[in-house]
Amino acid sequence: MNKKIIIAISIIILVLITCVFAWTKLNNPVEDRNKTINLNNNIGEEKNMPRLNIKIGDATFTATLYDNETTREFIESLPLTINMSELNGNEKYYYMDKSLKINPENIGDITKGDLMIYGSNCLVLFYKSFSTSYSYTKLGYIDDASDLEQVIGKGNINITFELQ
Repeated sequence: MNKKIIIAISIIILVLITCVFAWTKLNNPVEDRNKTINLNNNIGEEKNMPRLNIKIGDATFTATLYDNETTREFIESLPLTINMSELNGNEKYYYMDKSLKINPENIGDITKGDLMIYGSNCLVLFYKSFSTSYSYTKLGYIDDASDLEQVIGKGNINITFELQ
């Protein structure tokens, strides 16, 4: 075969492999929660952030908080015992009395155990993972949410949020 044809085919294959790799990266994001996330809204896990206990019935879940202005404002309202309402079979929500300073982003993928703010005052705890087109401000996440769906159950439920 002609050298020019072999080089052209090699370049085409290399371009195709690069395109497939880039498409896979963009369409299958993997969130590594052990890394610091430092986006435009300055979300990051910081060692100096307090830990959060989330009490549901007899169960207590520990949550890692992101270091951002919204989370710091949320912490000021703790301890907080509220009746959270059921929504869509995947989340519990509660409208807080006070609006928080927010910096929402299109999350894309919700992970079971995520704790976020929708709008400026709607506290949301997700108990199932799914994709979304809605924008939220991240507060933190439950470290081990494997039993969360069983514990949280269906319907409205009282939940206590307090610092460790």
